[in-house]
Amino acid sequence: MLSFLGIGAQKCATTWLHSTLARHPDIAFPAGKEVHYWNRPDGRSIDWYSQLFADATKVNGEITPAYALLPVPTIEKIHSSFPDLRLVYLIRNPIERAWSSARMALGRAEMSHIEASDQWFIDHFKSQGSLAKGDYEACIRRWRSVVPLNRIHIVKYESIQADPVGVANSCLTHLGLGMYFSPADRCQLEQLVSEGDGIELRPSLRNVLSSMYTHQIESLSQYLVEDLSGWRI
Repeated sequence: MLSFLGIGAQKCATTWLHSTLARHPDIAFPAGKEVHYWNRPDGRSIDWYSQLFADATKVNGEITPAYALLPVPTIEKIHSSFPDLRLVYLIRNPIERAWSSARMALGRAEMSHIEASDQWFIDHFKSQGSLAKGDYEACIRRWRSVVPLNRIHIVKYESIQADPVGVANSCLTHLGLGMYFSPADRCQLEQLVSEGDGIELRPSLRNVLSSMYTHQIESLSQYLVEDLSGWRI
């Protein structure tokens, strides 16, 4: 039975989540990290999908960042098929997420960082895909409109950087498992948090992204009742 989904967001450490949870002996990802069953319909049945997670001896899951953007009707189908499903949603400063996403797109375009103009980056920041992936509140509201609040565990990327052991254990607790990682595991878990090429955001682009996301950050902070003012700095 499918027990949990990691639903995103893109460039918010979903690879870390997969690698970390896979270390637990009771957790399995029998279909790999990204199945894309729900966001790329290809005619395969729900029975086919369910059979991927048939091993009842394991807490089975899959992590597909694109699921954060699913429409409500699809979320309703998921909830109907797996009513006890638990979710993990990772978020990070949307300014940094947009920058990281744009840098990843550079590689796909076979361009180097030096070759890309500010306008190239701005066009990517303002693309429909980038804007949707950074609108965490809209994603959370869609999922919460169907799935009970206590089934959705929201984790900040910055919390992973600060306390990977604590975050890992909080995810395990959410999935109904006990504490597994200890302080001795911190070094290994830290190494799993990768920022790609590590190129810092251009100062010429920071004001652009700040103007795009300041209102969203403030709104999300009010919605989650959490201080996210550090994201605006």
